[in-house]
Amino acid sequence: MPQPRILVVDDEERIRRLVRMYLERSGFSVAEAEDGNEAVDKALSEPYSLIVLDLMLPGMDGRDVCTQIRQHSNVPIIMLTAAGDESNRIHGFELGADDYVVKPFSPRELVMRIKALLKRTGEVDYARNDLNQTLTFPGLSIQIDARRVEVDGNEVSLTPKEFDLLVYIAQRPDKVFSREELLRDVWNYQFYGDQRTVDTHIKRLREKLGQVSHSVSQYIVTVWGVGYKFEVAS
Repeated sequence: MPQPRILVVDDEERIRRLVRMYLERSGFSVAEAEDGNEAVDKALSEPYSLIVLDLMLPGMDGRDVCTQIRQHSNVPIIMLTAAGDESNRIHGFELGADDYVVKPFSPRELVMRIKALLKRTGEVDYARNDLNQTLTFPGLSIQIDARRVEVDGNEVSLTPKEFDLLVYIAQRPDKVFSREELLRDVWNYQFYGDQRTVDTHIKRLREKLGQVSHSVSQYIVTVWGVGYKFEVAS
């Protein structure tokens, strides 16, 4: 298996060097970018397993970088920033980020989050289920091993977390999941109680499915005061 390749984008050389050291110790190949324009050029010209993206960059900031990358790629993105308030986190998720790490951060925690996210994008393992299969519902096909979603025969491009979330709830139709359960099982770690992370991903998932078929987007049902479930009308 080739080494996972990580692009680290930060205008501080000290942080890039620190993150590179920990990632290389963990067996990753690392490339660097120090500003937004360089980050977009590298992200769209070379294949990466994951991007660690600083929010505050000179010139084009991390939000704009994320937006441009998402127009062409669903590569996993972890936002890295000193702006850790809830509104900044939610906005980052709305732009397509998969995770958010606040400065000052633990390099070990960052590596753990990278590994958890890459595990989801590679060989997803949900509670001993056989994932070499396709989940089929009226108008919706989820090819788990190929990580491909089709609505009415049209492929829908999802980010890694959007895909994992859809698979997780679709494998258990009619089961109601709390936000805490989804954070624990789909994100694979405690996410500091930020339950709006789930809400943001559910919103984006519905929007993407709904662009092709409104009826398919309605499979994802909000259970008020509890969480969400996947429901196919009989």
